[in-house]
Amino acid sequence: MSSPPMIDGAFARWLASRAGQALLDLRTEMGFADTGALKSAGDKVSHDLIRTELAKWRPNDAVLSEEDEGSRLAWAAEVNSGAVSRLTADRVWIVDPLDGTREFSEEGRSDWAVHVALWARSAPSPHGLVAGAVGLPAQHRVLGTDYPPAYPPMTVEAATAGERKIRLAASRSRPPVFLTDLAEDVGAHLVPMGSAGAKIAAVVTGEVDAYIHAGGQYEWDSAAPIAVATATGLHASRIDGSALKYNEADPRLPDLLVCRKDLATRLLAALQKHSG
Repeated sequence: MSSPPMIDGAFARWLASRAGQALLDLRTEMGFADTGALKSAGDKVSHDLIRTELAKWRPNDAVLSEEDEGSRLAWAAEVNSGAVSRLTADRVWIVDPLDGTREFSEEGRSDWAVHVALWARSAPSPHGLVAGAVGLPAQHRVLGTDYPPAYPPMTVEAATAGERKIRLAASRSRPPVFLTDLAEDVGAHLVPMGSAGAKIAAVVTGEVDAYIHAGGQYEWDSAAPIAVATATGLHASRIDGSALKYNEADPRLPDLLVCRKDLATRLLAALQKHSG
């Protein structure tokens, strides 16, 4: 393709696909003997590709990438617009060039992702996300808002029994300390997975029923997956039930809940009990 689609949702899919293929090629080229070098190279290759294409095809839009210098800084509300242009921009691309570097560097793992999302000041939703794509390169698929997946099907357990057996995606390395107690309370079982993008994608596709995170993330960790999840019709909020918001002065967005809408009330009540 000589040029990408001009519609933002299709462009996000195209960009996530391009970056994902570059990461797969890098894995093949470098191998897995030096995981540290592979992680660093992966972050750089994907970031450089995404930044280059955005500069070429969306030159008037601002960008917030995990790999940008100073990306984690919390700016004062009264910051001069010249210091950080995204806070006064009408359109901001929020990207995570490689979500799940640890999984990316481990041979055989497919639970890592590329995130590309677009925030717009004119968006009608509280989160402000108007387009997004989650590339799952090692799974050979991209989930995007241009063709959002159908609402995830009901589980076999739920179709044949009165009580749903909740499958709850959990970090394999840093699950919230309260998650085991919460899972026991609601009758769920934990499904360990890698990157945040892979976990939210698993809710979108129906592989799990919910994902709860608490304890530290940034906007780029969830922007693209949340764009796709809400386009699919899933519930997405902070763990206290308040709205997720993006392109904030402080890019930290430390907690979230993504789940089937029929589980939201139950899980939010359990979160109020266990996360306090």
